[in-house]
Amino acid sequence: MRLSPACLSRIGRVVLVVVVTVLAVVGTATAMPPPSPVTCDSSRCVLQNSYGVWGDRRDCVIHNLTYPSTEEDLRLAVAYATRNHLKVKVVSKFSHTIPKLACPGEGAGRSLLISTEKYSNNIEIDTSGLVVRVDAGVPLRMLIDRVEEAGLSLVAAPYWEGVSVGGLISTGAHGSSWWGKGGSVHDHVVGMSLILPGKQSEGYAKIVELARNDPLLKAAKVSLGMLGVISKVNLSLERGFKRSVSYDFTDDSRIEDVYTDHAMKHEFADITWYPSRHTAVYRYDDRVPLNTSGDGEFDFLGFRSNSVPISESVRATEKFLENARSVSGKCALASTTLTYKKLIANGLKNGLIFTGYPVIGHQGKMQTSGSCLYSSPSRTDLTCAWDPRINGLFFYETTAIFPANKFGDFIRDVKKLRDMIPDNFCGVDIYNGLLIRFLRASDAYLGQPEDSVVVDFNYYRASQPLTPRLNQDVLEEVEQMAFFKYLARPHWAKNRKLAFQDVNRKYPNFEKFIKAKNQLDPQGMFSSEWSDEIVYGIRGDKFDGCALEGQCICSEDQHCNPDKGYVCEPGRIYSEARVCRYRPSSATTEQLSSPDSRIE
Repeated sequence: MRLSPACLSRIGRVVLVVVVTVLAVVGTATAMPPPSPVTCDSSRCVLQNSYGVWGDRRDCVIHNLTYPSTEEDLRLAVAYATRNHLKVKVVSKFSHTIPKLACPGEGAGRSLLISTEKYSNNIEIDTSGLVVRVDAGVPLRMLIDRVEEAGLSLVAAPYWEGVSVGGLISTGAHGSSWWGKGGSVHDHVVGMSLILPGKQSEGYAKIVELARNDPLLKAAKVSLGMLGVISKVNLSLERGFKRSVSYDFTDDSRIEDVYTDHAMKHEFADITWYPSRHTAVYRYDDRVPLNTSGDGEFDFLGFRSNSVPISESVRATEKFLENARSVSGKCALASTTLTYKKLIANGLKNGLIFTGYPVIGHQGKMQTSGSCLYSSPSRTDLTCAWDPRINGLFFYETTAIFPANKFGDFIRDVKKLRDMIPDNFCGVDIYNGLLIRFLRASDAYLGQPEDSVVVDFNYYRASQPLTPRLNQDVLEEVEQMAFFKYLARPHWAKNRKLAFQDVNRKYPNFEKFIKAKNQLDPQGMFSSEWSDEIVYGIRGDKFDGCALEGQCICSEDQHCNPDKGYVCEPGRIYSEARVCRYRPSSATTEQLSSPDSRIE
């Protein structure tokens, strides 16, 4: 569909109104809580993630389900599975993994899903030893608040608080820091309890304590749920402190040269890069004494409550721009979003609102956020923007973790690709651009083996499967450049399937992890076809359209969608990449004019 300049101008004005409205209404309103990840009817139960759709869009059917509330209940669940030769996986009340790590596998009645939703009561704080021992199902926000009440602080935490302690440890969740023990939460773990299969004389299941110096702790700290059921986690703490945060919205010309200095100068530094807007946002974030004046908080814009009609309007607008192939409309949306983020400091508040930099507040209020999670179930008019019960945001998330010394060259390549057609990056800038964070080297076998730089970016996903998207080839090239040219490692709980290709070769301690796995779980009770696929980097079969959703890398046109004009071609900058690029000449006139030719 071709649109006139006048029509595009009207679209741009509508986009601006929609964005300003959606950002204005989020305020301090609370939302209905997220849905349970497990739903059941008379014949079966289905596990889903918080977005309502797994990467492969296939259901995870559950035949046996239990909700333990104590550690002994957890042990009995594993014992039941041991006696009955069942596969076992664990899910929390949040279920935020994009890969199907929590799915125990197919096969009628041969698996058990354990939910830790009700196993979330015990938080034991040792104020003199600066350690907290916590049930694996405890929500992160509950832990943070309890620790802060004791005058202490948990130093590292992810930016999104809608996770459980066991879940965030298992998947390598992180914040951002090259200081001290670093930004990965698992590097602050000093002990753990695992529940493992046992002999009949042990009641078919046993609780194993892994102390600070136990070599098995290095495997268990990032286990992806493959070593056993985590029941307790011991985390190190520090005396309570505050943080001082300021954002600097500036030109992006020197990111590739200054990212290292930025991370070394500021304890909790990050950078958000908006390539199409040629803008970099540097976060100056450092701890300050507890008696420093200020009671601010970080209520990140993307994690606040949204009006359901407005969320649906934003999604409808983005769909319209996709169908119209309106790059200029997407750029108008990106520009306005960035302008408003600057106005409200991306969610920083000095009190009720943002009044100026620096924003100073307690550590527990400045690191992680997620206010859209909390409220009465009666508030059905407000929710998280991606809630699967509404027609709101629906997106992919790619997270690549680079060796620190290779990251500058990656940025240079992305800039070359951006400079060819700058507006092609507007789609990613609508969300949160490229978020750049920093991780220290870890001793966890599946943690980062060297000081690293993490890049996250979100982008549009079609509601219907195997549907191409506007400028699909651009972000596919960035994705492949990250994982295959620069050998970045994928975040274990995020990413499309292609990111995990040959991932086992990127971890020098991978064989040590497998050795520990075989020692703790010799029968493979805690493995599944999906976790094996992720960890062992199995490529799998290709099929028509598989590249459109990252289930494969295209090698022929049929892996894209030639009927809609998308064919497999080399990357523009990274020629080894194979991407689905729009070439309308490849489709017939009849096909291009039919309703089915729309992007969706």
